[in-house]
Amino acid sequence: VVFWEAAVDKDAGKVRDEFPCPHCQAQLTKRKMERAWTTKYDSALKETIKQIKQVPVLINYTVPGVKGRFEKTPDENDLALIDKIENSDIPYWFHANRMMEGKETRRNDKFGITHVHHFYTKRNLWVLVALRQRVNDAHLLSLHYWLNSLDHGLGKRVKHGNYSFPMSTLTGTLYIPSMGRENNPLYFYNTRYNKQTKVFLNTRAQGNPITCQSTESIKLQDSSVDYMFVDPPFGSNLNYSELSYAWEAWLKVFTNNKPEAIENSVQGKGPLEYRRLMTACFKEAYRVLKPGRWMTVEFSNTKASVWNSIQTALAEAGFIIANISALDKQQGSFKAVTTPTAVKQDLIISAYKPNGGFEERFQKEAQTEEGVWDFVRSHLKYLPVIKKQGSDLVPVPERDPRILFDQMVAFFVRKGYPVPISSQEFQVGLAQRFIERDGMYFLPNQVAEYDRKKMLGGGKQVQQSLFVSDEASAIEWLRNLIRQKPQTFQDINPLFMKEIGGWQKHEKTLELSELLEQNFLRYDGTGEVPSQIHSYLSSNFKELRNLPKEDPALRAKGKDRWYVPDPNKAGDLEKLRERALMREFEEYREAKQKRLKVFRLEAVRTGFKKAWQEREYATIIAVARKIPDKILQEDPKLLMWYDQALTRSGEE
Repeated sequence: VVFWEAAVDKDAGKVRDEFPCPHCQAQLTKRKMERAWTTKYDSALKETIKQIKQVPVLINYTVPGVKGRFEKTPDENDLALIDKIENSDIPYWFHANRMMEGKETRRNDKFGITHVHHFYTKRNLWVLVALRQRVNDAHLLSLHYWLNSLDHGLGKRVKHGNYSFPMSTLTGTLYIPSMGRENNPLYFYNTRYNKQTKVFLNTRAQGNPITCQSTESIKLQDSSVDYMFVDPPFGSNLNYSELSYAWEAWLKVFTNNKPEAIENSVQGKGPLEYRRLMTACFKEAYRVLKPGRWMTVEFSNTKASVWNSIQTALAEAGFIIANISALDKQQGSFKAVTTPTAVKQDLIISAYKPNGGFEERFQKEAQTEEGVWDFVRSHLKYLPVIKKQGSDLVPVPERDPRILFDQMVAFFVRKGYPVPISSQEFQVGLAQRFIERDGMYFLPNQVAEYDRKKMLGGGKQVQQSLFVSDEASAIEWLRNLIRQKPQTFQDINPLFMKEIGGWQKHEKTLELSELLEQNFLRYDGTGEVPSQIHSYLSSNFKELRNLPKEDPALRAKGKDRWYVPDPNKAGDLEKLRERALMREFEEYREAKQKRLKVFRLEAVRTGFKKAWQEREYATIIAVARKIPDKILQEDPKLLMWYDQALTRSGEE
């Protein structure tokens, strides 16, 4: 008791981080101390076991007819009663199962908590099994729902402190606190029974079926569902079957966790296995969903690899992602997400099943350029016209030409067809067929809505901030910079140097000159001034306004400025860059080392794409295995090519 007073912060309901020894006043922590153990005979196991020692130090109680709650230190009579219960045999059957193999289920082995019944104090266990026996004897099996609803709040996992029941356990884990609280099951069962009775009495059947089944095999007809909302497992966030094991033991029915879609090293499931299991589930969702209808997927994980696995699984199943928004759980609203890899928040993914008419047309058009534009036309119909951040408009990233190109490529690849046009040809065709606003593309009826809402909103648009971490983000940062203001190398360099502090360690560092030469154009001062430079200069320098493009003063001011190439004139530049990237990819392919520590990610992406077009699946697999697994799993493009190469090589 003296030690309890020194070590415990009663107001906070927890053990202090540091506390003085009651004898010598030395500063102690839990980690510095040795645990006390007790050896006792376990009549359920019929053997002697060793467990960490737990003793009662405080009793909280009520007195019939007297208001309020009271506290006392356990006296000799209290301790004698507890000792009597501990040394008595429970006259009812209960499960004494060994906890299943697992990361969570075996976490308490080191404390001697190895079997299901060890998660309860002896007297609470006695009450629990007595109640279950009475339910079984009366053949009232539905009451197991009532009993299971409180199970986790009546064991040793309950924390001490002022917590509302049954939220007094640490969720998502089988952690047992060093300072726990024994709840009274008779009181809480009675309270819960009254509440549940009211709920069921007020429930009226609505004619909608409610089932419990595996998403891997949904017992519904094809194209029979109007809408689906899915809150799937997210990698290794929760080990569901392990967390359910203790109360499943009461029912004698256990989860078959072989198809459980999680990452779990004990079950031998890594990112690849997780992705395949999620793909199987999403394929079933795709099968039962009606053509042209939507599925919403809630996502909550901070690992980019899990985020990419979810996206890859959705695409592999046939879904097309149309929108990603942040979920504000406090306000119950959706916020704009301007970066598709923003994983440090709860996200809502809106994906659709293509309508039947498009699917039929695509079978005929897949190997022609018309299939590309039919896909884009169909896809644009599903995309949000605007996104807001407060009252301001923000870009809709899904309407960006590069994102549209990636979506188109992914669709063709999943269907097993070669991509009929290049990135530059795609951008030229996009500008010819659709309407551009603020770097985004719209259908005619959509652009009218966008213009109207932009005008009503004051015309203010918030540009997304871009963090430079690799070649792709550096190119995008440069594109945004010089599109607005064509500049010379000397102007760009100091700005660029400030942005590259977060360059990823595995990504080959590139000089600014190389990035500019391979992706942009420089005006050398001869001939007409390019339109982009002319527009900037005439808008920002009074003396240069209304001058023809070949005026000497304009040419002198525009000389050596870098600008974004017109898609119609960028084909040669793209070919030049692709040749350079393929040279580097060939070096990686021929490299003898097992792992590439530093490499050019854009070169790997380009190489994978070319190898796919030429059906060289073995090349993709071989190079992918030289890349650190973390990098492969966190890059959606590499993951797509690799996953498809594995599938195709397996089929062949």
